[in-house]
Amino acid sequence: MMRASLPLCACLAVALGVSTVHAQAVEAPFEPGLMRLAEILGSLHFLRNLCGEKGDQWRVEMQKLLETENPDPDRRARFVASFNRGYRSFGSSYSRCTASATEAINRYMKEGEALSRDIASRYGN
Repeated sequence: MMRASLPLCACLAVALGVSTVHAQAVEAPFEPGLMRLAEILGSLHFLRNLCGEKGDQWRVEMQKLLETENPDPDRRARFVASFNRGYRSFGSSYSRCTASATEAINRYMKEGEALSRDIASRYGN
């Protein structure tokens, strides 16, 4: 069974602390990164469960992101769509855990860590 690396969880926790101004007319510069992070969480939710991790850790992380961001309905829908896109992108390709699924997990874990660190260091409080 694969476990989340502590650096990713710590970085996600920091990234989840990024606050936004909800009344902005212009998209915040970190918005694409947060949407990508949501997509990565969806991918990890599918792949990690496929490869033996039972539970909803990655969905819970997504819920934390939503609670922290407290987005308006349109922005929330974009977050959910990103998570679902990540989940579905692998659901249509993999029906069992393979070496390439494991490699995808490793790549997404690294990308998620890097993205979380970058968002937190650039835009965190």
